[in-house]
Amino acid sequence: MTIISPSLLACDFLNIESEMNAFDGVNDLWFHLDIMDGHFVPNLTFGHPIVEKITQKSKHRCDAHFMVTNPEFHAETLKSAGLYNFTFHFEATMDSLGLLREVKKNYPSVGISLKPNTSTHKLSDELLKEVDLVLVMSVEPGFGGQSFMISAFDKIKELKNRREKLKAHFQIQVDGGVSDRNAADLILAGADNLVAGSYVFNSVDYISAVNSLRK
Repeated sequence: MTIISPSLLACDFLNIESEMNAFDGVNDLWFHLDIMDGHFVPNLTFGHPIVEKITQKSKHRCDAHFMVTNPEFHAETLKSAGLYNFTFHFEATMDSLGLLREVKKNYPSVGISLKPNTSTHKLSDELLKEVDLVLVMSVEPGFGGQSFMISAFDKIKELKNRREKLKAHFQIQVDGGVSDRNAADLILAGADNLVAGSYVFNSVDYISAVNSLRK
């Protein structure tokens, strides 16, 4: 089943524990944490203490997307925080394969993310054979609530084709403007994991919103 990853950036921060508890019993669900440093992107979000509190309280896997200039630092300082997936940006490092191998020593799953203007062709076959997840950004990273960029479909299809040719096993995750209007097409194109923030947390019924993304 397609994994749905509600982005906690869009939840009610004053009641974050109860917001997370609203998803109790839902299968194939991750909590997505957008971690921004104010340098790589023009916004600032979760700090280390908040990340640790979230992982302690979560009944689901925590999936962190690091929009930071120094992913190496965060990978080291959060290695005991309980994160399941650690995704860093291809654009933030000169040696993405080397960083991937280093981060995999401490995290069950490691992903790599691409900004909308970064081609999937920049990801080497060797990297795709070793990575656990590729995050396709369908908005410019940095802010929630943006409109979906249709160009993401070409990237998803390309990644699906390369995954099949390489006999690789990475998930294809999509983040940005995901809703019930495009979820079915994204899954058909090859997406396995859909990040949704505003669509889920602005809804009246969170679980119904999650289920609508799988139809």
